This record gives sequence, C-alpha cells and structure tokens, in this order.
Amino acid sequence: MKLLHVDSSVLGDNSVSRQLTERLVAQWQATHPGTTVEYLDLALEAPTHLSADSLGFRLGPDAAGLSDAQRRENEVSERLVTQFLAADAVVVGAPMYNFSIPSQLKSWIDRIAQVGRTFRYTETGPQGLAGGKTVIVASSRGGVYSTNPALAGLDHQEAYLRTVFGFFGITDLRFVRAEGVAMGEAAKNEALANAQAAIDTVAAEEEALVA
Repeated sequence: MKLLHVDSSVLGDNSVSRQLTERLVAQWQATHPGTTVEYLDLALEAPTHLSADSLGFRLGPDAAGLSDAQRRENEVSERLVTQFLAADAVVVGAPMYNFSIPSQLKSWIDRIAQVGRTFRYTETGPQGLAGGKTVIVASSRGGVYSTNPALAGLDHQEAYLRTVFGFFGITDLRFVRAEGVAMGEAAKNEALANAQAAIDTVAAEEEALVA
C-alpha cells in the first residue's frame, strides 16, 4: 500500500496541521503495516502557479511545438499527478489562510487537476477518475467556523477541498479538524484534544476495515 503525505503549512515546527498529519500517518502505518510513505512538503517544493508555460500539460506530453519551459513544467505536472494517482491513501495538511487554503496547496491541486487523468467530461457532465483511494485532510483554523453560523460562510477552505476532491471522484474523504487554535491556550489544547479523538476514530475505522 502507498500513502502520499502532503504538508503545506509555512510554519514549520509551529504548525498545527503538520502535527496532525504526522499523527495521522503514524496511525495509518500502525493500522496498515508495510505501508510505503512518500512525502511532499509544498512549503519547500511547491510547483509554480499556473502560467502560459505550466498550462502545457493540457496539450499532452507529446504535443508538438512545446517550448523548453513548457516541457519542464509538463514534467513537474506529470510527476505530481502520477504520484497522486499511485497513492492508495493521501494525507493532506491544509491550514486555513485568509479563509481559504495556502496558495502552494492550490498550486499542487491545479497541477493534478488534469482532464483524462483525475477527471473527464462526458455527455452527462464531469466524471471523477481518481476514486478508490482514501483522502484524509488535517484542517487547522485559528477561529471556529464549523459550529458558528455567522462564520460558516467564510469557510472557503474545507468547502473547496470537499468540492475539488469530490470532483476527482474521491468518495472516501475524511476531515480531522483543529479549530480555535488562535483563541487562547485553553482553546488550542481543546482543539488538539478533539483532533486527536478524530484521529483515533479514523484509526478505529481502519482497524475495522482490515480486521
């Protein structure tokens, strides 16, 4: 079994989402012995944002007339989408930045969102092609959005990730959430305890599946 571990926070050791992904991966390996883990740190090696050159993957890797820059960008896109598709499970660290996700995580998603690879269009509408894998998102937020109707409309983080992974055909999508981590030490400790309980639930679910 292959697991892809993706981090995107720029906070290093101070990152809550990185703490959560580390725990999730450790739990997954304990539940699924022999799992091979590939690690992608988007804070250190994020793909460039989409541009005229990086959009070359839409023409196909063997398209004629590509510039050297387009070919180099195609190699990046091909490596990332191949890595994503090869994974049986994906753990994604996704902190909320300004009500959305880090731009480096969005750049990664833009590279793996490829027609004919992760989705396609049909006569009846789009169809996801990346189903059959588990995606677990470790979500961290400074405020509390999930239980506050006044703030729920500001959540373009989890809402976007649910939409895009669903568009790829992912039906086994789970969220482990730590929110309120910027609202004082007591609130942060409670958020981390709740997140750990959610991680334990994920582990119990996996143990039941493999038993």
